[in-house]
Amino acid sequence: MAFGFLGADIARWRARLAGLRAGIAPWPARRPVAQLIKSMISGRTRDAVSQAAFERLSAKFGSVARLAEAQPAAVAQVIEDVTFAEDKARYVVSALSRLRREPMGFRLDSLADRPLDDALAWLERLDGVGRKVSASTLNASTLALPVMIVDTHVLRVLRRLGAVPDHADYRAASEAVTAALPAWSGPDFLDLHIVMKRLGQLYCRHEAPCCLACPLRADCPSGASWH
Repeated sequence: MAFGFLGADIARWRARLAGLRAGIAPWPARRPVAQLIKSMISGRTRDAVSQAAFERLSAKFGSVARLAEAQPAAVAQVIEDVTFAEDKARYVVSALSRLRREPMGFRLDSLADRPLDDALAWLERLDGVGRKVSASTLNASTLALPVMIVDTHVLRVLRRLGAVPDHADYRAASEAVTAALPAWSGPDFLDLHIVMKRLGQLYCRHEAPCCLACPLRADCPSGASWH
């Protein structure tokens, strides 16, 4: 699919999903390293659970430097209700320990001065950081860089809409959407992520999707098979 055509489709879908913003709390403006940590513990976990776990980490350790020095077992205990808590705790401590040894340390604001692909790749050197976490760190933080965050819900929606192939992973889907909308700002991409994720949670569910009530039903080639 040509990027120009895909971009026009996505812009139309975003407009149709405007009603899903109702009741969604404003996105917190976290510094990049805080958003990195939050994103690393969020995978396959409900937002309310990961947010509470992040707040407990902040209260328990008080600073990123102290969290970097913590024992993974102690971190896992604090975030025990997130999915794969032990693995995530190990990755968080490893990633922060590596950042502490880097010239920029925990101050990641200078990533905004790099080409987007370089900034994403720089973050993805860290243990436990894939495209979803790196894109979230750059887009959903105070950096607000123009890159699409694709999580499980968004990927499912994009696949069913035919925006990306069925075999597309987080990286491929993020790259396709980002490339299709070169004039979009960081907040534009974050808003798209929020409403598409909401669509996946409420209507385009993994099992028993609610196609008849979906705001994008008219454009969805997959919907007919779920009726």
